[in-house]
Amino acid sequence: MADSSDMTINLVVLGKTQTGKSAAGNSLLGSSDFVSHLCPSSVTTRCSLGRSGRISGLIRRNGHESALCVRVLDTPGYPHSALSKEQVGDTVRAALAQHFGEEGLHLALLVLRADLPLCPDDSDDTVQLIQELLGPTWKDFTAVLLTHADKAEEAGYSEETYLHSASSTLLSLLSSVQHKYIFLDNHNSLIKEERNTVLRKLLNFIQKNNYQVLLKHSKE
Repeated sequence: MADSSDMTINLVVLGKTQTGKSAAGNSLLGSSDFVSHLCPSSVTTRCSLGRSGRISGLIRRNGHESALCVRVLDTPGYPHSALSKEQVGDTVRAALAQHFGEEGLHLALLVLRADLPLCPDDSDDTVQLIQELLGPTWKDFTAVLLTHADKAEEAGYSEETYLHSASSTLLSLLSSVQHKYIFLDNHNSLIKEERNTVLRKLLNFIQKNNYQVLLKHSKE
């Protein structure tokens, strides 16, 4: 059972089909809660919530070390091979209200592939869906998660050179969310230190946002 001094962060992964949302969720949780594999059609068709165990060594509260608990909501992507935009939106909206309506959402992770260029049409579809789901303050509660970063690294790109060569569409998106972004390797499971590094970055984003939450009390 979680200690009263534990801290829980609530996250949702959003983005196009086959960007690696479910795999990213598993990496953050340190588990294999979400089904993730290569498939010629969209793998995720419904939302599901995953929870990590107690993670120590990342946060201190009131001068004492506290454990961190991570909750991740996995969602179907859009465009989807079997669901319309309205169906995806309705499904995600209902799940956000169900799982985070009481405690609120700390951060939405917009998942993009680092090994594919971001084009204007792709960005417009994804950003429009996030705006509809999260409302006018979506930029304050969204960070970009660039998956398949290992492939970009294999091609000779460091994070700095990657961003220097990135499309204006991606750079504009990163600017709009106050440069909250994380590069994530697409391994089946991150080693503990890599995972902790990613979680520290997420905690930093949440801290800079004064631990505010979105969607609280939206549950009917």
